[in-house]
Amino acid sequence: MNQAIQEFIDGKRVAVVGASRQGNKFGNIAAKELGQRGYQVYIVHPEAKEIDGQPCYPNLEAVHDQVDGVLVSVPPQQGMNVLKDAAAVGLRNIWVQQQGDSPDLIALGESLDLNLVTGKCILL
Repeated sequence: MNQAIQEFIDGKRVAVVGASRQGNKFGNIAAKELGQRGYQVYIVHPEAKEIDGQPCYPNLEAVHDQVDGVLVSVPPQQGMNVLKDAAAVGLRNIWVQQQGDSPDLIALGESLDLNLVTGKCILL
């Protein structure tokens, strides 16, 4: 198993970036499924106070000391900002959900020395 994947799944506290208030995005599905698999899930949303009955946090800084990794389920341009925010608060284990990566995002993750998982679905 890939080292970055192993380090990510070894942590049991995950911030999820990309859940929507309508509840119909992959981030919502992943947050629910990860919770059912025994992970403590923290939803990060810049505006929502609660999604799917869970409290939300406005940014990664608000939860950085409570989580081991970050699931990124947003388009690549937004994902690049998430990587920068994660690195700024010391979070290194980042899983970028399929279709959320790009060559620029991967290069940024490498330049920030992140343990980056890309091209794989977290639910498989």
